[in-house]
Amino acid sequence: MSKLTDLSIAEAREGLKNKAFSAAELTEAHIRAVEKARALNAFITETPAIARAAAAESDKRIASGTMRPLEGIPMGIKDLFCTKDVLTTAGSHILDGFKPPYESTVTRNMFNDGAVMLGKLNMDEFAMGSSNETSYYGPVINPWRRKGSDAKLVPGGSSGGSSASVAARLAMGATGTDTGGSIRQPAAVTGIAGIKPTYGRCSRWGIVAFASSLDQAGPMARTVRDCAIMLKSMASHDPLDSTSVDIPVPDYEAAMTGNIKGLRVGIPKEYRIDGMPAEIEALWQKGIAWLKDAGAEIVDVSLPHTKYALPAYYIVAPAEASSNLARYDGVRFGLRVPGKDITSLYENTRAAGFGREVQRRILIGTYVLSAGYYDAYYIKAQKLRTLIARDFEEAYAKCDVLLTPTAPGPAFGIGEKTNDPISMYLNDVFTVTVNLAGLPGLSVPAGLNSEGLPLGLQLIGKAFDEATLFRVGEVIEKAAGATPRPQSWWEV
Repeated sequence: MSKLTDLSIAEAREGLKNKAFSAAELTEAHIRAVEKARALNAFITETPAIARAAAAESDKRIASGTMRPLEGIPMGIKDLFCTKDVLTTAGSHILDGFKPPYESTVTRNMFNDGAVMLGKLNMDEFAMGSSNETSYYGPVINPWRRKGSDAKLVPGGSSGGSSASVAARLAMGATGTDTGGSIRQPAAVTGIAGIKPTYGRCSRWGIVAFASSLDQAGPMARTVRDCAIMLKSMASHDPLDSTSVDIPVPDYEAAMTGNIKGLRVGIPKEYRIDGMPAEIEALWQKGIAWLKDAGAEIVDVSLPHTKYALPAYYIVAPAEASSNLARYDGVRFGLRVPGKDITSLYENTRAAGFGREVQRRILIGTYVLSAGYYDAYYIKAQKLRTLIARDFEEAYAKCDVLLTPTAPGPAFGIGEKTNDPISMYLNDVFTVTVNLAGLPGLSVPAGLNSEGLPLGLQLIGKAFDEATLFRVGEVIEKAAGATPRPQSWWEV
């Protein structure tokens, strides 16, 4: 039998069901893996006592024949999700000491289905970043390395702790959030799968807000099937979230039939951007060939407003962030830096508590919402957002799903782009359109580049049609072959 930490969620589920091993054994193997991998800095808070107690409960349920869908599966939780009585920081100094008295809806759903929490995962501060270098707790290290190099690479962002923990076999799956690509981009550069569901599919209640009209929770795991298993538990209608949609959650795993004959796959010409590496184009062509060989019909489509997506996103997202982050003032919770009066308390707390990237985005957002600029920037960006959504509607008249690259390149070195925010923002060039339109997007591991680093392909679906993404994604995954695991250089 494989090492317990090498099993997929689907394999572990069968092993637990057949009593090949216990939930306690499975959990203990992952707790030890987390302890050995602290060099990756994937976790902000480890919760071994909580994990062991949950595993013991799972073993009782398995013995009594009342096994739940995620029974005994060790998971990591991105530190953006509020977890009752467990430190929740959003990767920021300003939330020092914050232990929520409540549970987010997504994590409550998972724990009700038997998931075991290993701890809270590191992330870009308030999910603002594409490389997991803006965290107050330091950067997460990608478990992958370039051939012949010891240079430390980024794991993508903002869900870098999630992607690194899953790729390094520290957790079987992890929660992520995606505002402009923060599930899909880190999944691609660490060789795992990750899906941003349709906006409204998963409740946002209890998730620390970045940009409320864009944020969406989703699963990250080593296989497409594992993501399907996780999403079934994570998704639900929630009356506590006014944007949560009241429609049934399908059995995503049952929809993964492997049959895509006659399915129309759209290839948007606008995603062939200037300067795109030849390896990314070659991977895209491979993906097209794999789907064609499986019986899909390839269709050329156009998304003409794609070139406006990044500028529109970097107006809408900071604008919403500047409003959402106004609540962090040092008065009610988190960090407090005293001042001579209430105004100076606010100023001192925010100056000390927010990192440079968060301050940059708050300033941009406040600027575009200010008098004289609101119409020129924010309203125009919202109009562009409508046009981008319309582009997708027109494309789906000709096809059922879109295939694109996930990211414009592989993982880059820590510190390579930190002084060039524009270059950093361009990492989300293939993903932000999906958030602006509220659609689902799945990143599938699709191979390694010439330096031995993972690359991913992205599938974009119609609203609430995640089932089709999982079906097509598994076809790509099987054609690409299993992504090898990174070498365990980090173990102590």
